[in-house]
Formats: sequence, structure tokens, C-alpha cells
Amino acid sequence: MPTAPHIELDSAGPGAVDGRHIRALTFQSVRLEYLRHVLSELSPAAVGGRALVVGSGRGLLARGLARLGFEVVAADPSPAATALALDADDGLGITYLTTPAEELDLPDGSFDLVYCADTLEITEQPDAVLAQAARVLRPGGAFVYDTVNRTPVSRLIYLGAFQAFPGTRIMPRGRYAAHRLRRPAELAEALDRAGLSARDVSAFRPRDVRSLVRATRGRRRGTLTDEQLPELVDMVLEPEGSPVVTYLGHAVHRT
Repeated sequence: MPTAPHIELDSAGPGAVDGRHIRALTFQSVRLEYLRHVLSELSPAAVGGRALVVGSGRGLLARGLARLGFEVVAADPSPAATALALDADDGLGITYLTTPAEELDLPDGSFDLVYCADTLEITEQPDAVLAQAARVLRPGGAFVYDTVNRTPVSRLIYLGAFQAFPGTRIMPRGRYAAHRLRRPAELAEALDRAGLSARDVSAFRPRDVRSLVRATRGRRRGTLTDEQLPELVDMVLEPEGSPVVTYLGHAVHRT
């Protein structure tokens, strides 16, 4: 976990932060819990194989996978994010790349697991992202993702609270748009077009939405640091739940 908060001054104004960093910290335990579920369904040979994290940000998830025994490549389109990940690296042997999710410069069939983080809800080319993920996966490999549903509540949170309302704005304007938020059924169709067979979807949410509001406002005001957020926003994974805002899912590369 990073030792100091990362503040970016951008179009959202002083105190704004890169939204991926808050999500990566707050959702990290949920991501790893869901990954353990996916790994339990993979062949023993795949566990401890090669994993790619797309949209790796500061490298938190990449380091989590490395500690599970995977040989990990972490890819992010931002040079600044790659630099932060390298600074936080603790000798786990992770390879860091600066490359867009739509144009991965990696060999075909070279990974057992691909995790797409904080990407599908911001890209204008989801089919290209999924095609690249399928291309670098071996047959039978797992594609795991987390993203944002398109509902009235998700629009209020992501388009309103996170990037429009002055008191809670923590992301640059324009990072999210309604047409880039995708319903699970739409994503399942896109996965199928890429040769990936959707397996399941799990909703996840704050246990108490008031804690998310307090944490967001505190982070905006600068009274909370990145390190304090996980303790303040307790996330709940709901395997049988219908996702109102955010959800995780996975698919398998068809042979």
C-alpha cells in the first residue's frame, strides 16, 4: 500500500485525485476475494501461471497476484501510473508496461489470467479491449473484470457525485460518461463477440453508502488520506445480487 497520498491537480480542481487510486484501495480486498473464487474454478496448472493486469494503476492488484504465485505483467496507459507502480514495487518480479488496453504489445496466448481493472467503464472501444484480452489469453484462460453498471443510481454517483458536484468531486470531468457505463447483458454480448464465454457476475457495494459519502467528502477536502479509505468504506461482495452500481465478472477463453 502506498506510503503517501497521491494528489493530482487537474480540471476537477485542487484536491482532486485520480479516481482509480481510490477505487484500487477501497476495492482491493473485494477484487482478491472474487479472484480466489475464479481461481478455484481454473485448472491447477493455470494457478501460479502468467497473469496480466490491464489498467494496473499503482500496481496494487498486480502485487496481490504476484503474492499468489503468478508471474505478473502490469499494463497501464499512463506513464505517471507506471512510475508510481515502479516506486511502490517491493521486489516481486512484476513487469510494468505503459500501453493502452486497446493495443497491447504482447504475444498471443501468453497468459493464463487477464484482469481488466478500471478500464471497461472509460474506454470508447470496449470491443478492442476485449479482443486484445482474448488474443493474449491461452485457450481456457480466464478473463476477470470489474466495471460500472448503467443505472440511475450509478449515473448519480459516477457522473454526479464523483465528477460534477463540487463538494464530492474527486475525478476529472469527462472521465465517465453514461454511454461508457455498460449493463451486464451488454458486456456479455461483447465478451461473446471476442470469443470469451461469460461465466458469472457478482455485485459489490459499500456496506453503508453513508461511509462512502463521508470518505469521498473527506478525501476531497484533504482531511483523509488514501491509506485511511479502506477502513472507512467497507465493501460487500454479493454473488447473488443484482448490480445497482458496480460489479465483477469473469469469462473463459473458448478453445
